[in-house]
Amino acid sequence: MKKKIIATALSFAMAASFAGCAASGEDAENSAAGDGELQVGIVLPTRDEPRWIQDEASFTSILGDAGFTSEVLFSQGSSATELTNVESLIEKGIDVLVICAQDATAAAQAVEVAHAAGVEVICYDRLITDTDAVDYYVTFNSFDVGVQQGQYLIDAYEGQTDVPLYLYSGATTDNNAFIFFAGAWSVLSDAVANGQFTVANCDAITPYIGQTLDVTADHEALADILGTITTNWDFNTAKSLAEANLVANDASLKGDVAILAPNDGTARAIADAFNADADVSSFVVTGQDCETASLGYICSGLQSMTIWKNTASLAATTCDMVNAILSGNTPNTSTTYNNGVIEVPSNETAVTVITIDNISDPVDAGYVNAGDIEGYPG
Repeated sequence: MKKKIIATALSFAMAASFAGCAASGEDAENSAAGDGELQVGIVLPTRDEPRWIQDEASFTSILGDAGFTSEVLFSQGSSATELTNVESLIEKGIDVLVICAQDATAAAQAVEVAHAAGVEVICYDRLITDTDAVDYYVTFNSFDVGVQQGQYLIDAYEGQTDVPLYLYSGATTDNNAFIFFAGAWSVLSDAVANGQFTVANCDAITPYIGQTLDVTADHEALADILGTITTNWDFNTAKSLAEANLVANDASLKGDVAILAPNDGTARAIADAFNADADVSSFVVTGQDCETASLGYICSGLQSMTIWKNTASLAATTCDMVNAILSGNTPNTSTTYNNGVIEVPSNETAVTVITIDNISDPVDAGYVNAGDIEGYPG
């Protein structure tokens, strides 16, 4: 398996952010929800992915230590359950709703219900679209995540030509999936046009070789493309799609291959499919979320990289926003994202590429336990 170091700046701003939030938490607790009602409601997409369990732990720890009362509910892949969760939290008296949407468009109904009840809404990690009922957005730089995934593949096959490139995406109901893919294609497009890669499984991308795709202006085109390569963020769907692609292709589109996998769970599933094909000599596969199981796959050579999105940092940024809101202040923001209706004030958190060469970084930071990583070299 090929390995390539990509140098990135490792930011630990989370520590400072947490300290500020914790220091002011007592004032916020005294100024809001003093009657013991719930202050902050958090709705996450599912318990079935390790990523969201990590987010739950981060929220529980950081918001609790900062003196806020909070509750985390999971939508389990259902927009109807998501709406019920929001309504339940409103009944418990929340002042702020932090929500990571199951479906970016369908979630508009839930946040409109929250807004009608006087609750301020923070979109967490996924932007809710086609509504003005959102106040703030906290996210990792999703476009940069895609860029770094695509650039990793380019660097891994530097100097080579006609490398089969297999493209996979997240769910078409998740606006982030569009941003991830657009970021990756912004660098892979020229690499395909220049002959470094040959796209092996996505005819829909052919008209856009040598072009970039804008998430807003080219949303319909991206939807058509993603519709042919979506994993729906589901491991079984990802593996079945990869197996179908391999069955459809002959040996000329196998050998040493590059794979754009959207996240860690799908990367492992796709890697298992490619590893089982006798005509595949080697593969380089991307991922994101820095899941413990994928760190083990990196140790074994079955996954090449992951993007570490430190959820504790994102939760700390959210906590800063919550503190400002409950203290009657306007949260500081650094950018905006257009959700199709309004420009949403937003904050971005940096990400880091993790390979076998710097796999100790998330361990040293306390993000994961070395003993839980199968094959960890330390």
